[in-house]
This record gives sequence, structure tokens and C-alpha cells, in this order.
Amino acid sequence: MPFPREILNELKWRGRSEITDAEVHYLHRGAPDDIRVISGAEIRELGRSFFVTADSEVPYHRIRRIILRGKVIFDSGNPTLQVPF
Repeated sequence: MPFPREILNELKWRGRSEITDAEVHYLHRGAPDDIRVISGAEIRELGRSFFVTADSEVPYHRIRRIILRGKVIFDSGNPTLQVPF
């Protein structure tokens, strides 16, 4: 199973900028159910250990799920999930 950073990089550099069509669900203490959901369009930078949004830097290990156009392409609770690329 690819790591979340690899998946986000693939979406960003694929040529069609598919990262804007993605939803990223990540652990965020204080949010409802401790999960925050953002659009891939909110990601400003993909760093080595974290991604950057307008108001925070989020470590990749906090990502719980990545959804692309309604289809789950990463789920930290399901290591056997196959990425469609």
C-alpha cells in the first residue's frame, strides 16, 4: 500500500491536477470525532514530512482517508486497499 504522501504527489503531478478533486480526512484534535476533512484544493504544498494548508502543517501520518471523486483511494484502517493508479 502506498503512503499518503505518494498518493497526494501522484494526484498533484498526474497532469490533470486531480488533487483538487480529492478529499483528505485527517486526525485533528478538537474537531468533531477528531477528524477534519479538507479539499485537496486547500493543500498549498506537499513537504517531506507534512502537507501545508492556509492555516496549518499536517504530518502525513495523521491522514486517515483520501477520497477521489467519491472513491476511497487510501484508508489507514484498510492496508489491503488497492490504489487505482
